[in-house]
Amino acid sequence: MKRIMVDMSATLIHHGHVRLLKKAKELGHVVVALTTDDEIRTKKGYDPELRFEERKEVLEALRYVDEVVPSPWLIEESFLDQHKIDLLVHGHDNSNKISERRLAILPRTQGISSTLLRSRTLQAVAAIMQRDSKDL
Repeated sequence: MKRIMVDMSATLIHHGHVRLLKKAKELGHVVVALTTDDEIRTKKGYDPELRFEERKEVLEALRYVDEVVPSPWLIEESFLDQHKIDLLVHGHDNSNKISERRLAILPRTQGISSTLLRSRTLQAVAAIMQRDSKDL
């Protein structure tokens, strides 16, 4: 069975992640390369809502995930070799420098992202705070 890697931060896990993992599972044994908290802090500039171990636990509970390994922000061929990966699956926003023979680009789920969920949450909190300040 082929070993398929899906790299993600999964700071706010959503149905787009599940759909990507489901498609990856159709290709073989799925190993999630989960970005570490330090890498998220360095590359995205914030602390993830869920810590690495919490994100790992959620992903391991999904039937489409066979393994979860800590990963850097960008995946290199040596990382694939280290984990005996045949194919890296990623959305169209891929920036990993992987040879085309080991890379499969899959479409992203339209209308959803962790960034969008974060924005919606902040808007909801702002609306609640505005409403509550009127009640004072």
